[in-house]
Amino acid sequence: MIDPGGTIGIIGGGQLGRMLALAAAPLGYRVHVFDPHERPCAADVAADFTCAAFDDVAALERFAATCDVVTYEFENLPVGPLATIAGKLRPGTASLAIAQDRCAEKAFVEKAGGRPARWKAIDGPGDIAAAIEELGLPLVLKTRRDGYDGKGQAWLRSADDIAAAWDQLGGRPLVAEQAIAFEAEFSVVLARGADGGLAFYDSTRNTHEDGILRRSELPAGALVEGQVEQARRQAGAIAAALGHIGVLTVEFFACSDGPLVNEIAPRVHNSGHWTIEGAATSQFAQHIRAIAGLPLGSTAPRARQVVMDNLIGHDVERWPELVADPDASPHLYGKGAARPGRKMGHVTYLR
Repeated sequence: MIDPGGTIGIIGGGQLGRMLALAAAPLGYRVHVFDPHERPCAADVAADFTCAAFDDVAALERFAATCDVVTYEFENLPVGPLATIAGKLRPGTASLAIAQDRCAEKAFVEKAGGRPARWKAIDGPGDIAAAIEELGLPLVLKTRRDGYDGKGQAWLRSADDIAAAWDQLGGRPLVAEQAIAFEAEFSVVLARGADGGLAFYDSTRNTHEDGILRRSELPAGALVEGQVEQARRQAGAIAAALGHIGVLTVEFFACSDGPLVNEIAPRVHNSGHWTIEGAATSQFAQHIRAIAGLPLGSTAPRARQVVMDNLIGHDVERWPELVADPDASPHLYGKGAARPGRKMGHVTYLR
């Protein structure tokens, strides 16, 4: 257990790192942020900041030497260099490595007892033709690595478009997923402690636009609520198989025959932002508790209805209206210039 006054290291300086730092302070911890950008938004609320490349092993070692424990705020990090600080890293590199490759992720989910949509690994255009034979059309093609917020994806609706889709996605390894008829999207956000104990948050119904989360809502509706227990069993098994310590998010499709795993995120997640005002312990405070060896906090909701809206791009220009609304809890990330598709903040309403 890390005593108050200890230092939490966070690799990555974006909005998730910023909110982790804000959650660490009331527990008495200092935060040291590591990021290659000159002034990431998390550094504005951290006690210390190291500006260095994510693959700079010497800088990582110096950084880790100042920290009692180290975590990360996003998964697109080079895993190899982190081996040098593995003794302080929570969650471990296994969670990163699995989440970085969609094929590895789906195979791992299946082995752990989860149920993704039917899929096939793609190494070239010929594999796409084979996937059409096996899975049918339409298919969604996704890059195996580096895709997020709808990036690195293309729908394939005709075999005539194989070459164009391959080129569109950069001619690199892909995964093909069978199109599924889902009725809703939802998340299971959980925390796993070092002792293996689990704490689950209520699941939100999530609405996406252009591949980006637009809104999360509680209650999630009868369809989702009827599938949450089965989804929690899958998510808990995935966390245990990873040996994960900290918050883990599993995104699901609610289908007529039960939940299907969409993807996992080995970290705090956008669909859990509602917990800052809407739960007894926010996902960010819960993550800090888990990696510091503290008891996990209560996940009980604080309101009958919670709505979280992302502020994307120029949505952030509504901030005067939001700060004047007594029912709104706005969070601005301090990112500077707004641009289309960029998450600039979020706002939560409790009702």
